[in-house]
Amino acid sequence: MIHMAKTFGTERHKALIAVLIAKRLAAGLTQVELAKRLGEYQSFVARLESGQRRVDVIEFFELAEILGFDPFEVLRAISQIK
Repeated sequence: MIHMAKTFGTERHKALIAVLIAKRLAAGLTQVELAKRLGEYQSFVARLESGQRRVDVIEFFELAEILGFDPFEVLRAISQIK
């Protein structure tokens, strides 16, 4: 039986957060600006970026579109982390 690993605090989770922050900064957006584009509050983005909240796959694709990155490239890179 395979058990699903907890995601919070794992190296993959930390890497995902680091990428999302870097991509937001590279896009020249503040947390407030990104939140507005997502239709959310700034606290939503803050919780994502602090690792207090998971990013679901649909949110991830929306973030990729808004921030202008290839989601598959990021997923491939993160999948290599053990």
